[in-house]
Amino acid sequence: MAASVRNGRAGNLPAEANTFIGRQSELADISRLLGTARLVTLTGPGGVGKSRLALRAALAAREAFTGGGWLVELSELRNPDLLTNAVAQATRLTEQTLLPLLEALCEHLAGAPPLLLLDTCEHVLDECARLVLELLGRVPELRVLATSRQPLGVPGEHLLTVAPLPLGERDDAVALFAARATAAVPSFALTDANRASVAAVCARLDGIPLALELAAVRLRGLPLDRLLEGLDSRFDLLVSPARPRLARHQTLRTAIGWSHELCSPLERLLWARLSVFAGGWDVEAAEFVCHGGPLDAEDILGLLASLTEKSIVTREDDGAAVRYRMLDTVRSFGAEWLDGLGEADAVRRRHRDYFRWTARQGEAEWLGPGQRMWAERLSAEHANLRLAMEECLAASEPETALELAGTLWYFWFACGFAEEGRGYLERALRRAHTLGPEHTLAIWTHRLVTVVPDDLDAAESVSAAYVWLAEERHLPVPALPLTGASLAVRGESARSAVLYGSAPQWPGAGGGAEFFQLLTLAVQAYLLASQGAFERCAAVAERLRADCAKRGELWMRAWGDFFVSLSGIGLGRPDEALRTGREALAAKWRVHDQLGAAAVTDLLVAAQACRGEPELAAQLLGVSRRLWYAAGLPRLGNSETTVFRREYVRRLRAALGQARFAEAVREGHELGPDAAVTLALGGLPQQP
Repeated sequence: MAASVRNGRAGNLPAEANTFIGRQSELADISRLLGTARLVTLTGPGGVGKSRLALRAALAAREAFTGGGWLVELSELRNPDLLTNAVAQATRLTEQTLLPLLEALCEHLAGAPPLLLLDTCEHVLDECARLVLELLGRVPELRVLATSRQPLGVPGEHLLTVAPLPLGERDDAVALFAARATAAVPSFALTDANRASVAAVCARLDGIPLALELAAVRLRGLPLDRLLEGLDSRFDLLVSPARPRLARHQTLRTAIGWSHELCSPLERLLWARLSVFAGGWDVEAAEFVCHGGPLDAEDILGLLASLTEKSIVTREDDGAAVRYRMLDTVRSFGAEWLDGLGEADAVRRRHRDYFRWTARQGEAEWLGPGQRMWAERLSAEHANLRLAMEECLAASEPETALELAGTLWYFWFACGFAEEGRGYLERALRRAHTLGPEHTLAIWTHRLVTVVPDDLDAAESVSAAYVWLAEERHLPVPALPLTGASLAVRGESARSAVLYGSAPQWPGAGGGAEFFQLLTLAVQAYLLASQGAFERCAAVAERLRADCAKRGELWMRAWGDFFVSLSGIGLGRPDEALRTGREALAAKWRVHDQLGAAAVTDLLVAAQACRGEPELAAQLLGVSRRLWYAAGLPRLGNSETTVFRREYVRRLRAALGQARFAEAVREGHELGPDAAVTLALGGLPQQP
């Protein structure tokens, strides 16, 4: 059984893509250092294998870190101001929080000891140093393993320089080349007859793992002796005498440059243009961004396949979705060529415009059957959306930044990136000089994604008033969880529409206008529930559900399910409340809405308590607490700070006794997220 971990999760460390070769002494050194040092940084040139070694070490050490092992890949990060957001996202802390994000991150990491793996720090070195210093100072249990081409310079940092692989005929460099060559050409085998030639290839490439892997794939088209000759004749290719480089950097550049030389002219052009992507891309994005001149869009799929065969590009299959990416060192080489071609600005603009179009498409289709697909697609494109936002902010026309930041309201609000969206919106609004539809959209979106203490205080006042109402009417449950609903129906403009029958003019023809109509119904249901008018609340919620069902929409419909379930509790119909509450939770979980999942789980606590299931209700109370924490609003999961929790703690403790109540809450609290949702949906959770 895997170790029990903080938040019931083992972290996000990925499985290794292929066999790990060698590095046993380095792994032993890292293991020893992590036992005594709080920050260990692996340094060395690009391509020497720092990232792979760090991942292997983290996987080997994860049993000791019951708070989980968390990989934060920084090579895609272009804006250093988003470093904290990147760490929060990687560690599954959503950004819907009242706390400053750094403070919320420290709380999130506190508890059982976690291991944070910060990979590729050199381009955001100063920001990494500041963040690591803050985290280590505030989270005593934390250990950090970093990879960087230079030290972070943080007090207490322990450095381990990663050298190239040993070069003897029986050493690791030969073993790595042979393993990768066999993977590329199954008929290849390392024998006594060819071992010396393989060792010579490895020596030409200084035992640098990336260079060895790029060379090994060349065996698909060249015999080993021709491969060796090619390295001999091209050893100094692309090394500028005016810009001397370290020998290892020269060797890596030689290996990449030789791969470049073996590409066709169109493959080289595509390689250069693909370098504008942050993270990965799909075929559609590559066709739009990279076509032009001699490169036709219809040729790009075939060229991608060829670059994949040459190990310049890696292909990632995730079910029906196919994405591509490049190693950061390979990407940097392509970017230099793109600059040399004089195309960098034009291709970056096409990248920006493609993701502006993608955001508009997502908005238009968000309230429809493709909602889950869009949530997953935009999450996969997060790094590219950030890059497009930065391009818009750097453009001379501020309207482009207002438009993109505002158009992404559904991504910021529903997919857990409120803090990041708020930051982009504020930057865009500061640059705006004139009023217009883009400005109106950005203002509305900023209000939508901004949660302030007054929101929680107002919701708590409603919940407290309901306690009094429940006692007066002898309702079966002393408090209803309205706080989550109040957060879901944010927006003064929507509240104004409900109270005064007016609605602002929506800028543009996207999905925001439809969302506003649905949001108005949700606000009506919330206000009716807060007044105890549950029959009317259920009627409005049914209308909301029906309107969403016409569109095939999940996320907003789940709030309709929420209010139907809430009304069922208020009307003494717990079975109905349980059924619709579970429908709401299943939908929220499918679109990655952790805030919504936490709010719905509060409802399920009430429903199970009403049904006479105090033990399950107590377990769900622990689940709810964990989900509120994961959603970045730990205050709402604290047993002492909300009316809802105070009342249920009292009632369930009385029903179960203190010992069993505490144990049941702990059981729910320690479940992993999928197991917790399985329990809430009526299944048997798998233990972590």
